[in-house]
Amino acid sequence: MKKLDMQQLNTLDRLIHEPARLMIMTLLYTVEEADFLFLQRTTGLSKGNLSVHLSKLEQAGYVQIKKTYRGKLPLTLCALTDSGREAFQRYRQNILHLVTATDDDVPPALSLAPAE
Repeated sequence: MKKLDMQQLNTLDRLIHEPARLMIMTLLYTVEEADFLFLQRTTGLSKGNLSVHLSKLEQAGYVQIKKTYRGKLPLTLCALTDSGREAFQRYRQNILHLVTATDDDVPPALSLAPAE
């Protein structure tokens, strides 16, 4: 059993930890690339909201955005970069560590279980 260190919460990548970006990163981690409409439908985000979050991830070097055409229709493809994939793997490892550390190591004052 790993010992819980509350300071480890500070190691979480806050850029990824935001719920909308976490959804995007999780989806992109499981595929080679995804188009904008797929991401929009799957996450439930508006076009503008998805665009803003993708831009933040692109600025951080986590996501590559490629604008192209499928026939005459514009197509925006998104993929994780190598550094984005590595950042997500670190994020997953940190979350997994926090979850396993709290299995039996939660102080009674922090427990969400009702008192007996």
